[in-house]
Amino acid sequence: MACVVGTDNLRRTGVFALQVLAVAGCYYVAGRLGLLRNLTVEGAVFTPIWPPTGIAVAALLILGLRVWPGIALGSLLVIMHLTSLRPDVLGNLVGNTVAPVCAYLMLRAVGFRTSLSRLRDGLALVFLGALGGMLISATVGVGMLVITDRLHGHGFWAVWLAWWVGDAMGVLIVTPLLLSLHAARWPPRLSRWQEATALALVTCGAVLLVTHSGLSVLFLIYPLLIWTALRFQLVGSMLCALFASVVATVAATDRVGPFASLDRIEVMIKLQAFNGTMALTALLLSAVITEQRNTRRSVELACQELVEVLEHLTAGNAPRGGSPRPRPEAEDEPWQQEAGR
Repeated sequence: MACVVGTDNLRRTGVFALQVLAVAGCYYVAGRLGLLRNLTVEGAVFTPIWPPTGIAVAALLILGLRVWPGIALGSLLVIMHLTSLRPDVLGNLVGNTVAPVCAYLMLRAVGFRTSLSRLRDGLALVFLGALGGMLISATVGVGMLVITDRLHGHGFWAVWLAWWVGDAMGVLIVTPLLLSLHAARWPPRLSRWQEATALALVTCGAVLLVTHSGLSVLFLIYPLLIWTALRFQLVGSMLCALFASVVATVAATDRVGPFASLDRIEVMIKLQAFNGTMALTALLLSAVITEQRNTRRSVELACQELVEVLEHLTAGNAPRGGSPRPRPEAEDEPWQQEAGR
């Protein structure tokens, strides 16, 4: 018995170690990808979308609070890639770790469901997971820049806003996509593969066109988001939003298309407004559609069960022979008996 218990403990320890390393590796790779495109505000460099925050929140929701060391390790690897390990850098490490953990705790406190099948789950992820939880990482990170005299005090709010929106965008776009992929059935059904292929081709062409056109026609992407949300729910809409955000970020950093004649602050505002509204539209619309479909299925199931109960009751009231039993003839009334004498 002791040998079996020891083997089980060793197996659980090995699984935990693999999960922590996997989270750290995904965090580091996402951080390197996020750093490929960046903008400068008040002398500080930031990324319009910081995918590691989305990976961190999704990992906590899927694997549990125990994988927080993987988030800290991944953040440490990203920081060491950018600069040498100094005492002031530890503040950023703490902020990057505590922010997803607080977001996870707040989501669990309100009964968040990882299936995102209710509108309240989408709203909780937006206001608690993204906008609320990422206040910590932005405040700690920018605060450390001010304390170490790497940022002047008058530039605090501009850099803080850029940092906060970038971290929040990572949660709004990456976390729902990972949660939906984790809950999806594999292998996926290919009953609508023709529509999915056509939608993917149209989306790629439209996104490349509107993000590199001199005309300000970024709003043309929203009908595609509505189409993908109606037909493919969360997975389709978030994939569309992620692709559009990445392409728009590339166009903004290259100063092409609708971002060509804007200064740095205007580029940041326009890009973050576009990415934010697109992510909110995809997430909340998908949540509403999924909730309505689940409600309709529940009503249909209840109606089907009611029909079965009524059929059972009707069959129970019928005679066993399958044909109605003849009614016995009534006894002659006294006046009939008198008439027949």
